[in-house]
Amino acid sequence: MTLEETQARIAESSHWIHAVKSEMAKVLVGQDRLVDRLLISMLCNGHVLLEGVPGLAKTLAVKALSGCLHTTFSRFQFTPDLLPADLIGTMVYQPQSSSFAPKLGPIFNNLILADEINRAPAKVQSALLEAMQERQVTLGDTTYKLPQPFLVLATQNPIDQEGTYQLPEAQLDRFLLKVTVGYPTPEEELTILDRMATSAPTYNTQTVANPEQIAASRDLVNQIYIDPAIRKYIVTFINATRNPHDYDAPLKNLIRSGASPRGTINLALSARARAFMAGRAFVTPQDIKDMIPDVLRHRILVTYEAEAENINTDTIIERLMAKVPVP
Repeated sequence: MTLEETQARIAESSHWIHAVKSEMAKVLVGQDRLVDRLLISMLCNGHVLLEGVPGLAKTLAVKALSGCLHTTFSRFQFTPDLLPADLIGTMVYQPQSSSFAPKLGPIFNNLILADEINRAPAKVQSALLEAMQERQVTLGDTTYKLPQPFLVLATQNPIDQEGTYQLPEAQLDRFLLKVTVGYPTPEEELTILDRMATSAPTYNTQTVANPEQIAASRDLVNQIYIDPAIRKYIVTFINATRNPHDYDAPLKNLIRSGASPRGTINLALSARARAFMAGRAFVTPQDIKDMIPDVLRHRILVTYEAEAENINTDTIIERLMAKVPVP
């Protein structure tokens, strides 16, 4: 397929993106970057971790997205006493047949909202990890495939530490994106006040897309062209997170571990999805630069020295972006 043919097919197949954005705008004020990242994760078949203080519409955004899609939806409020069986199901004894039969849990839905995922203990995280990575669940001796599409959209509170558990690095790496959700502007907050400050605000969205459209769009995303120079830029930047002293000597003592090859793959894939949403059949360097923070924010581990100096991964990424030459 030529670049022109891909461009024409993208124009035909991307209408649902604009329809979903319009529906979500009915209940969500601002947060355009958040909406874009949720749609990118949908196009990439990847999970997304949303981090921000309470009250910034993280949960509302996920529920609004689920209302726009002809898919099933399930919400978990993670707590320290949650059990794996509460998510994935369990084996139930049947007296009539004197045998055990599976009772599948609520994780067998298309969209999973994992609210405050860092409040769940290790056993729950382990059960969720298989579902996220393998898209399957094992009960007893049998493995059950999860429905498609299957996305975990998790929220995390960065402030309250009581009763929370740090997510394992292996599980963090399974998230395609980690998105930090910030405060609205004063103008956006005034709109929120006018729209939502009632005793019964409406949060309803109309269904405007189905799994078949999503699957067709994913096929097109995989065909979007990435120039060899841009591919080299991706690999060079990932290598810079592993060998930061080659680009910025002081960073040597601030990075404990760089991004894995999964970061390389996800950066290219998410850049393709961003190009698709922009109606392009090719990836630009700006697509890469725009996706770098969200793809690598949770894949770069900082040292104790960086934490002591109040330097986070966003600061490190900014410094590397200023040093690594762009094609």
